Amino acid sequence: MDYSNIFSYMQAEVTLIAVIVLLFLYDLIAGEHGRRWFSAVACGLLAVQVLANVVPGTAGEVFGGMFCYVPMHTVVKSVLAIGALIVCLQAGTWLRRDDTAHKQGEFYILLLSTLLGMYFMVGAGNFLLFFLGMELASVPMACLVAFDKYKHHSAEAGAKYILCALFASGLMLYGISFFYGTTGTLYFGDMAARITGSPLQVMAMVFFFAGLGFKISLVPFHLWTADTYQGAPTAVTSYLSVVSKASAAFVLMTVLMKVFGPMVEQWQTLLYAVTVLSITVANLFAIRQTDLKRFMAFSSISQAGYIMLAVIGGSAIGMTSLVFYVLVYMAANLAVFGIISTVEQHSGGKVALADYNGFYRTNPKLALMMTLALFSLAGIPPFAGFFSKFFVFAAAFKGGFHLLVFIALVNTVVSLYYYLLVVKAMYITPNEEPIAPLRSDRYTRLSLALCMTGVLLLGVFSVVYDSINVFSFGL
Repeated sequence: MDYSNIFSYMQAEVTLIAVIVLLFLYDLIAGEHGRRWFSAVACGLLAVQVLANVVPGTAGEVFGGMFCYVPMHTVVKSVLAIGALIVCLQAGTWLRRDDTAHKQGEFYILLLSTLLGMYFMVGAGNFLLFFLGMELASVPMACLVAFDKYKHHSAEAGAKYILCALFASGLMLYGISFFYGTTGTLYFGDMAARITGSPLQVMAMVFFFAGLGFKISLVPFHLWTADTYQGAPTAVTSYLSVVSKASAAFVLMTVLMKVFGPMVEQWQTLLYAVTVLSITVANLFAIRQTDLKRFMAFSSISQAGYIMLAVIGGSAIGMTSLVFYVLVYMAANLAVFGIISTVEQHSGGKVALADYNGFYRTNPKLALMMTLALFSLAGIPPFAGFFSKFFVFAAAFKGGFHLLVFIALVNTVVSLYYYLLVVKAMYITPNEEPIAPLRSDRYTRLSLALCMTGVLLLGVFSVVYDSINVFSFGL
């Protein structure tokens, strides 16, 4: 076996494993004084890993085709790693608390283990490796959700997440077994030529979709989302809402295009219904929320529906739109959660919408950043969210889904209303005792600066979209 090829095609995975091992050794040998620098060491190593893997290589495959690499994978893995890096920067304040300071190593190793699982999902060329990657991404995630294990809501959130994940994984594996039984292979390339669209294969495709629908939080596979987002530590919630969702959405589109091409009519019908339900149901429930983390949970379900607009066409333009949308969504969503986390850590755990009444009076900079991020999520120009929504609408429209685009546009107006509820609370609603002035640490400020840069510039500089587009046609 040519080990140079393994490193060439699996460079991101190998370097991430090296980071995990180094953090594990650092956790073993660092004393109490050394643990004070754990956040800096973890973020520094992850930043080096990101920079070492930003240049795409040549396409190829290893392990008999079980793992495949194309240049587009570098783009996707870089987006996922940047999201994980921002989450690590924002988690520092929470991890330095007395009850979590001794568990910093566990947090970073678990988080990077989930990222490694997502890498394997993205590069999988075989359903077996894909499933192993999904489990590697899911099981440590349940540990992260229940990280504050002595808090009732965190333990409850972890239990709900792992139970739903078990059922989703079981359904997916059941569907994969049907595909293997009807095609005699688990390789993506071989399976595509043997799919006939029989009723058994349609049922298998639905089961497979249910497993990824859980990861993406699509209706009706979303019932775990609000409770898990509310109960999990805020840093974990932000990671779950962006990075986990992004990897599953990319893999879903890849598998639908590569494997289920002969069943395009069936999966487009399924996606059509799920997209309409996800956007509409999530928007209606978001209006009723009084807890900001539950509010953002339904916002993320709605955003997942918009992501499906890029998937449903099954085209290279749709792939470009998906990756660009995820990148913009990551910048805006992590900015919101970074501010929520900062307020929560410095104000005794305040996460209710009413707690933000008059927030602008005492924390004008944070209120402004929150407003810009919410405007981007709502798709208001000239922020990046407007351009990302335009591109996914254009991809769906070009695919002939005109009514679906119209429904999504109507729901965009609804989403604007509930995002403005938060802005109204911060700027207009009076409060005699607003949240006291806050000062976040330098890691959080750096993460918010990165997010604001994305919100303000990703849509304006077309080179980002164009660069992604170059690699989409080679997928």
